[in-house]
Amino acid sequence: MSRINKNRIGERRLMKCGEEAEIIEYKKYDDITIKFKSSGELAKCRYSEFKKRAIKSHFTPTVYEFGVVGLEKTKENGKHLKSYEIWRSMLKRCYDKKEQKRYPRYEKCSVCDEWKYYKNFKKWYEENYYEVEGQRMHLDKDILIKGNKVYSPETCVFVPERINILFIKSNKIRGDYPIGVNWHERDKIYESGCSIFDTTINKNKRKYLGRYNTPQEAFQVYKQFKESYIKQIADYYKDRIPEKLYNAMYNYKVEITD
Repeated sequence: MSRINKNRIGERRLMKCGEEAEIIEYKKYDDITIKFKSSGELAKCRYSEFKKRAIKSHFTPTVYEFGVVGLEKTKENGKHLKSYEIWRSMLKRCYDKKEQKRYPRYEKCSVCDEWKYYKNFKKWYEENYYEVEGQRMHLDKDILIKGNKVYSPETCVFVPERINILFIKSNKIRGDYPIGVNWHERDKIYESGCSIFDTTINKNKRKYLGRYNTPQEAFQVYKQFKESYIKQIADYYKDRIPEKLYNAMYNYKVEITD
């Protein structure tokens, strides 16, 4: 090994990915080994790539600028693993401005530090994922803890789609009125209604709950019906969903400020 090559061992540079790396082995110009300072990750590269600061660490947050893939496998047989797709979608909801503009309900949502690493989320996924026949499963963050904005192991649970849609609010449809209430312009009166799943047509439909003189009256009727309906659905799925989800549904309270 020439003197100049020996001198290159220990050379450090800040890579464009934001991670500092050091040369720990120099065999020849196009065969060196570097070590990333923060993670201890080793990487083989050319010295020219090192000089250009072009080497990326697997532990750099590259998924929507917050998610770290690390050394985990994300594909199998050329297709993304389901755990990776769900993890990536979670990060997209929290950190993609275009997604938040399209779905304002995700504004101010975030992912806990633990789950910014795919390895940690994948482990939780493997321990908690389940399926209900014929239904798409959703990662939910605010049924267990109402109003929660943080995706974490303590706040999240997988839910079948039929349960998930029970808790989706249509703010644009109802306008300034309480949830479950709308104003009938022609007849100048408040109406109450609730979306329910019709098994005969296999999709949601609106159940009419009557007309009332005030939005408060209309809301109280909606509240009573919706809480009862949530319990009914919880009982239907009782033996197929986690106990903590069942309990959260049974204890769920509809508020006029929802």
